[in-house]
Amino acid sequence: MKNNFPFQLYLILSEEACLNEDFCKVAEQAILGGVDLVQLREKNCSTDNFKQKALRLQDVLTKHSIPLIINDNLEVALSVGAYGIHVGANDIAPLEIRKQWAACQSIGYSIEDIQQMDSISAQLSDCFGVSPVYKTNTKTDTIIEWGLDGLEKIRKSTDKPLIAIGNMNTANVYEVIKAGADCIAISSFICQAKNPQQVAYEIKQMIQRAL
Repeated sequence: MKNNFPFQLYLILSEEACLNEDFCKVAEQAILGGVDLVQLREKNCSTDNFKQKALRLQDVLTKHSIPLIINDNLEVALSVGAYGIHVGANDIAPLEIRKQWAACQSIGYSIEDIQQMDSISAQLSDCFGVSPVYKTNTKTDTIIEWGLDGLEKIRKSTDKPLIAIGNMNTANVYEVIKAGADCIAISSFICQAKNPQQVAYEIKQMIQRAL
C-alpha cells in the first residue's frame, strides 16, 4: 500500500490559514521547499468559491507536478480534476466516493477513534490521517489526542500509509515519523511562516532523516 503513497510532506492549505498572504504563492513557496502533496481545505465558503480557489491552486500545482487533494467536497474534487479527497467520519463516506468517482487516486480518511479502524470506510480508504497527534487550534472538533503511543497503536493495526496531523512542527516531526507515520501534514506552521520555503525544507529534511 505504501508504494502507492510516496508522499512525505503534506500541506493543508486554506486562504484563512495564510492570513494576509496569497495562498497560491504560499503553496508555491512550500513546494519549492519540499512539499509533495497539497490539500485545499475550505470549510467556510460556498462551493462555487471553493471551486474557484481550487482551480487557481491547481494551476500552480500542475506546473510543479504536485497532486491536489480536496477536503470533504466531492463536487469540487470532480470539477477541478483533483488527485484525491480527504474525509472524516462525519463527511461523505468513502463508499459513496467510490461509487461516484471511480478514478479517484487517493481517499484519505481521518482516524479519530480506534474503532474506526474496523469500519467499511477505513477498509475502502487508501490512507489514514491520524488526527490529531497533538491538539491544535486549527481543528477543534476532534475527539482525542493520539500522542506517540496512539500513533504506534494504529501503526501496528494497519499497513496503509499514515499521515500525522495536528500541531506538527520542527520540534516533533522526527519522533512522529519514528513512531510510525509515513507522512507529515502541516497547516499553519508553514502557511504562517515568514519563509514557507525554508520551513518546508527544514521539515522535509527531518522527515528524510527519520525514515
